[in-house]
Amino acid sequence: MDRLGYTAMTAANRSMQALQIHANNLANVNTPGFRADMERAAAVQVDGYGYDSRHMARVENNGVDLSPGPLNFTGRALDVAIQGQGLLAVQHGGGEAYTRHGSLQVNADMELTVGGRVLLGEGGPLVLPEYDQLHIGADGTVSVLPRGDYLMVEVGRIKRVDSQGVDLVKTPEGLLVARNNQPLPASETVTLASGYLEASNVSTINELVATMSLNRLFETQVKMMKAATSLAEAGNRLIRG
Repeated sequence: MDRLGYTAMTAANRSMQALQIHANNLANVNTPGFRADMERAAAVQVDGYGYDSRHMARVENNGVDLSPGPLNFTGRALDVAIQGQGLLAVQHGGGEAYTRHGSLQVNADMELTVGGRVLLGEGGPLVLPEYDQLHIGADGTVSVLPRGDYLMVEVGRIKRVDSQGVDLVKTPEGLLVARNNQPLPASETVTLASGYLEASNVSTINELVATMSLNRLFETQVKMMKAATSLAEAGNRLIRG
């Protein structure tokens, strides 16, 4: 009976963690560039004496759904969306991390940023002069019309990396990094759409269905724990006579 209770307890714990993942996906359904998390678990045998009947559900490193989201037109010069597979590079700690969020800002040091993190170009951070007009090309080229001038000047190119075939994980900040924590090389094949933002790739219907299914599963596992308790109590009464 203790084995039944242990198995049900670990399964219920896994269901609660899965619910947290799906709830986080739902909370970010309107976050531009958000990539949905995928929950994964495996059944693991618990070593011990006797018959092999005790297992636990172990949550594994969650995967990331990298399928593209729909593009929404904004008309803003500093908004860019990645077409197809690809990522933008930003500074993260002593290295770099990656994102699909393309709502760019200019900070006090005239650096392009994403969510407060410095956007990286192919040669490092992109620093802009004072400008009257800005344009971002499909190849990531950033051109500006300097203040008081009449000719567009190229100031650098946004670093774009190809995410296809790369094993990526999320950081606590929601950024993407390679599982081996190595920087990814720049890719010429990734193109940008200026004046657009990519929406989240979270499917609201799928997340709601998964949430309801996990709720029912959790209720079943709680009933199993109660059944294990009842069986244990019945066994104790038989032993006491």
